[in-house]
Amino acid sequence: MRGKAIDTEPLKFNSSNNIEQRFPPAMDKRLFLLALGAFAVSTIAFVFAGLLPLIAVDTGVTVAQAGYLISAYSLAYAIGTPILSALTGAMDRRLVIALALVAFVIGNLAAALSAGFLPLFGAQVIIGMAGGLFSATAQAAAVSLAGPERRAAAIAVVVGGTTFALAFGAPAGSLLAHFVGWRGAFYGLAAVGALCLAALWLRLPRDLTGSYASLGERLMVIRRPGIMASVLVTLLYLTGGFTVLAYLGPIVIDGVGLAPEYLPAILLAYGIGAILGNYASGRLADRLGATRVVVGSMLVAALFALAFSAIMKFVPDNIAGPLLVAVIVPWGFIGWTFPPAQASRLVGFAPDVAPLSLALNASAVYFGIGFGTLVGGRVLEFADVSDLGMIGAVFPLLALIVLRAATRRQRRVAPA
Repeated sequence: MRGKAIDTEPLKFNSSNNIEQRFPPAMDKRLFLLALGAFAVSTIAFVFAGLLPLIAVDTGVTVAQAGYLISAYSLAYAIGTPILSALTGAMDRRLVIALALVAFVIGNLAAALSAGFLPLFGAQVIIGMAGGLFSATAQAAAVSLAGPERRAAAIAVVVGGTTFALAFGAPAGSLLAHFVGWRGAFYGLAAVGALCLAALWLRLPRDLTGSYASLGERLMVIRRPGIMASVLVTLLYLTGGFTVLAYLGPIVIDGVGLAPEYLPAILLAYGIGAILGNYASGRLADRLGATRVVVGSMLVAALFALAFSAIMKFVPDNIAGPLLVAVIVPWGFIGWTFPPAQASRLVGFAPDVAPLSLALNASAVYFGIGFGTLVGGRVLEFADVSDLGMIGAVFPLLALIVLRAATRRQRRVAPA
């Protein structure tokens, strides 16, 4: 029998001082355990930028071929999340979270113990599907724990784990890998996943339910006006970004001649810029409008990508390295002003199905990561590392064209 969602609504006091508004209830501490889980399952997507050169050497493949590992994780996440979420929608959230984390831990241990490239590839499929199921279920559980009146804040806490995965998980994993080898990064993530598994199993209530939607209902959302074009914009934007970001290792080492030891610090700088951009995006969207922020981020992201190619092609190595370091933080800032503003646009198109449209957008994000890695790998295989930026710049510009066409279409069909 399906259980009843937890009601944690605080006691209300009828007072002229409006005590409840002045002193809002503290956030449920279990939400931060869910955020830690999101941190663990999301770190994989970003840490590969520092691991690919090490994995390529150890497994006897090229860096471009090693990039297939990111695509395997990302595409498994993108495809598996809506399917597994629909299949487990009627199950107890606590059990689903536990199963997802068990699979995540097993996948990371399999990756750390893999004897070759193919087993490592298979492990990434397991990790991607487990990570996607955890993220979707954790957000539903967070809403149940916090109550509908604090829904946005609860989801923000869980999603914050992903942001910190980019800012700190990726550089920490890269740093650990440079000391103990790339397998150590997977052992570390398995340990964090096991810690989250134990803590959440003990702390989450039984019979915790979330909203259920079938796979058909999830996919039907794309027929709403504005949703399909917005999801395509997200896909193209992330494809362009990860054409460059996934191969930051070769850019740093081969493109501008820096030592591999600089890579963790560069990933940290990018992550700091991403956190600042993520924070500023909401304020900018409130002031300028979400669409203007999205357009601005696409234009400037294309310019940064072109600048990366220009630095690698035309600037001497003794200047190119420091110049690349100097633009990493603003690049991260601009790149991550896009996701919150784009999410705001999606919610605005169809507020009544916001959870489903945002889930669809999340799949588009990981499709973009997967496709961007594939594109970047082919650039390395058939061209030069310095061409990554030029190819990467094409996709946000295509996204801008899609956005422009969709806006014109909406104006034509709008009632007079």
